[in-house]
Amino acid sequence: MNENIVKRNALLATKVIKGLESRNMSGYYCADKEEALKKALELIPEGSSVTMGGCMSAHEIGLVQALKEGNYDFIDRDAYEDKRAAMLAAYDADFFLSSANAITEDGVMINIDGNSNRVSAIAQGPKKVLFIVGMNKVCSDIDGAMKRARNVAAPINAQRFGLSTPCAKTGSCFDCKSPDTICCQFLMTRFSRHKDRIHVILVGDNLGF
Repeated sequence: MNENIVKRNALLATKVIKGLESRNMSGYYCADKEEALKKALELIPEGSSVTMGGCMSAHEIGLVQALKEGNYDFIDRDAYEDKRAAMLAAYDADFFLSSANAITEDGVMINIDGNSNRVSAIAQGPKKVLFIVGMNKVCSDIDGAMKRARNVAAPINAQRFGLSTPCAKTGSCFDCKSPDTICCQFLMTRFSRHKDRIHVILVGDNLGF
């Protein structure tokens, strides 16, 4: 990665982390995927029960593989025949892994969900939530973050899942009410009432969508 981008990411991450801390959340900056994996494993004690939604970023840094191979109780929803049982198990987990569709420079996270298992677990349930967020998802303000979530993340995810939505066909949001829409629930995480529950690892590499 270009050295100027590396420097910019580190400086911007400092601002985002201050914003997170002002919102009773913990933030960390890792320059690359390898550092992010190391930090994540430092934050998750061995023996912890861990689950996740559809967090591509956790896969990309190697965290999911490390949890499956390590001394952890990884609740793999893909291994469950009863998907609802896997989703319900997430609410009592020690850690829930997620990313953000977008995060503002002052630490507000935006997430959009179709089935809503991910946003509901972020809001309530698991003892701790660990976000893995690439610096490509940082936006200047809430308006920009919402636009990114709806016009970047949502169309790509709709295409990834093979859904028949206007955004999957055009690449931009139509504010649709399609039966396939994944924009059913919007969660804005602006403050954590419970200190030490929400942890955010910002990563210098581009991650996710």
